[in-house]
Amino acid sequence: MRVVECVPNFSEGRRPEVIEAIVAEAKGVPGVTVLDVNPDHDHNRVVVTFIGEPEAVSEAAFRCCRKASELIDLNVHQGEHPRMGATDVIPFVPLGEMTMEECVELANRLGQRIAKELGIPVYLYERAARRPERRNLADVRRGEFEGIRDTIHLPERQPDFGEARIHPTAGATAVGARPPLIAFNVNLDTDDLKLAKSIAKKVRESTGGFKAVKALGVMLGERNLAQVSMNMVDYTVTGLLPVYEAIKAYAAEAGVGIVGSEIVGLLPLQALLDVAIQALQVEAFDLSQILESHLRSE
Repeated sequence: MRVVECVPNFSEGRRPEVIEAIVAEAKGVPGVTVLDVNPDHDHNRVVVTFIGEPEAVSEAAFRCCRKASELIDLNVHQGEHPRMGATDVIPFVPLGEMTMEECVELANRLGQRIAKELGIPVYLYERAARRPERRNLADVRRGEFEGIRDTIHLPERQPDFGEARIHPTAGATAVGARPPLIAFNVNLDTDDLKLAKSIAKKVRESTGGFKAVKALGVMLGERNLAQVSMNMVDYTVTGLLPVYEAIKAYAAEAGVGIVGSEIVGLLPLQALLDVAIQALQVEAFDLSQILESHLRSE
């Protein structure tokens, strides 16, 4: 099957009616199945996951982006998560017989359409990036909405599609193609944001930590907890367990425990199996040992 997964992030996690209106756009496209909607109040962000045939998924992403641009104003948006646009990011993930190259082409076509029809400047990132310095989403998003607004005219900050002028309310959008990514957060038993930021710096790849891990320290205001918020870019390079254990150890050095962890959105089954296999030190494990795998094959 030629199936693509799309995981757009929208800068709204507090107004259910806005989230419902955006998600309804995807549900209204024939051939698209919405798998998950995961809003976060503190981050003020919602992660939506849907799948389908490439063109249908691209149409759903465009409609969601259009609706978000109508309902979200970045000038009044506040949240813990960095953001550059009402539709902050639209990644395409190849599934089944879909290739990464096809997802890159899909990202290019959608980016061009968003810029042309909605007047929102678009940056291509990850595998779709046209410049090496734009592969990393954090580099593309640097400065967030306000910073990009003030620097988009500079040669190095001009978008891949659209005018070098940020949309007055919807900001800019990053569109890309990537392998499956796991949004994994660990909540510390403290309100010490400085500690969370220090631990994030120790575990993320860009500052000498684990490969394929991005991390930042944020504050969960509703729970009064500091959080290490992460994107596990490639779980086959660095799995969940080693990073969790490292965070737990760094926190313990400061006399702090772990309240719990959370996974935002969907993830591959193998990522959780890897955790169990590593924690239990299971030798020579095979997927055929999973009972449910035989039920699915019947």
